[in-house]
Amino acid sequence: MKAAITPSSRAPLSVAFMLASLLERLERSHVPIGAEQYRSVVSHLAAELEEVASEHDLSRLLDGFPATAELYENLHYAQAGLCRSQLEAATRAELEAQRAIAHARKFR
Repeated sequence: MKAAITPSSRAPLSVAFMLASLLERLERSHVPIGAEQYRSVVSHLAAELEEVASEHDLSRLLDGFPATAELYENLHYAQAGLCRSQLEAATRAELEAQRAIAHARKFR
């Protein structure tokens, strides 16, 4: 019988780094990726990001993997907005979002 793997018995950072690396490859792939595969990677990575206890480790992870940083921002948008984006890019994204919302409201 196999022993259950608990969070304390594995290396969560190595799993998070591996998933972040995989997400980067999926984002840059020129080959079509299945939606279910993409969702699975993102879902598992999101869970791993919640387990990273050290701010230093989290910063290293997010600084090294732009797609993971974007995922992290999206997951924490309600609390922190676009906290990891450059100010100009964040402002542009906010304005585009406001325009899209206004446009969508016209068609309700």
